[in-house]
Amino acid sequence: MAPDLYAGFPEGFFRRDDERPDEVFYGSPRLVTHIDDAAITAVGDLYAELGIDGSAAGPQRVLDLMSSWISHFRTPPAELVVLGMNAAELAANTAATERVVQDLNADPRLPLPDDDVDAVVCCVSIDYLTRPVEVLAEAGRVLRPDGTLAVTFSNRCFPIKAVRGWLLTDDEQHGALVAELVRRAGRFTEPEVSLRTPPGRGDPLYAVVAHRLP
Repeated sequence: MAPDLYAGFPEGFFRRDDERPDEVFYGSPRLVTHIDDAAITAVGDLYAELGIDGSAAGPQRVLDLMSSWISHFRTPPAELVVLGMNAAELAANTAATERVVQDLNADPRLPLPDDDVDAVVCCVSIDYLTRPVEVLAEAGRVLRPDGTLAVTFSNRCFPIKAVRGWLLTDDEQHGALVAELVRRAGRFTEPEVSLRTPPGRGDPLYAVVAHRLP
């Protein structure tokens, strides 16, 4: 972790209770959903509104970071690169056209060339990154100019694998935190934070959206 990228964060903010290699925890496939149906629908609605799914005019190439067996697109994009920790989960993702097994906490560098994708999404996983600014900077590198970054999150997680700072902050603070991480990546427009589900009904689904600078 580069200290200057995280200046001002308390010591240990991006550490976890379980610091074993992530491949141990994620070694067994979990073919389950981590948010309720309404929140899943909200993710798909967001992607459609942003014009980054298969319903958009023209071809779309999308990178789904920290992905699993489902990517929550209402209509999958023409090309979907899914990057996650478990090969069996990624193999079960029928929307995927490319699959990459990689631990971003061990190596935040994305195995894609510059200006390669139209959008990068990360669904209910940002809280597990121990080097989030580096990963987001890489997302900016592989995005085409004006490409879309969409980070969504809720209030569920694996507590032993979420970073401690996430566990010590509430939903509203999570939005501010993700927005600040996007700013520190240095490659994006000012991030916009929104609540995508009705307050007080089911799992909340928040989104932080920004676009790659020219």
